[in-house]
Amino acid sequence: MKIQPDDLLLVIDVQNDFCPGGALAVADGDAVVPVVNRLAQRFDHVVLTQDWHPAGHSSFATSHPGAAPFSSITMPYGPQTLWPDHCIQGTAGAAFHSQLVTDKAELMIRKGFRAAIDSYSAFFENDRTTPTGLAGYLRERGLKRVVMAGLATDYCVQYSALDARRLGFETTVVLSGCRAIDLAGSLAAATAAIRQAGVTLVDDIA
Repeated sequence: MKIQPDDLLLVIDVQNDFCPGGALAVADGDAVVPVVNRLAQRFDHVVLTQDWHPAGHSSFATSHPGAAPFSSITMPYGPQTLWPDHCIQGTAGAAFHSQLVTDKAELMIRKGFRAAIDSYSAFFENDRTTPTGLAGYLRERGLKRVVMAGLATDYCVQYSALDARRLGFETTVVLSGCRAIDLAGSLAAATAAIRQAGVTLVDDIA
């Protein structure tokens, strides 16, 4: 694919807690950093997302006595996977990976800061209706195509890609710049879902 002036590179949650040694580490998660850094140098527009939970967030297993991490409960907005405490506001785990180059970012979107609802997508909270404002930003800036990389393929990248397509943006996911959690086949399911939605999957951008 040829990068256009109205393309956006959307970098999803490249934070310490999602990298090796973090509270919710994605296997080989730090391998996305050099890929993202290389891509960022080639795009005119870059936006970063940052998971940003208050302590005691409702998606944490520790907020539900007796619940185990990676189990599922029903919240008012639907099923919710319970996670280890992660990306707590102001902690080292919530910070961007130290080698991630953030200088070109024109906007940083924080998500998951509402205590009662989780947020995977860069566009909406998990109720699928509460917006982050990113779609309006892209439209006001005249940006047409969203190219994504980051963590994790089967959660925040997938949800962001599906929402970008639902909102009418051309969407591409750069697989070499992503890594997955892969809970019980979630990577295969995510890949199928985003393909079906019309998202373009590429291994890299030459």
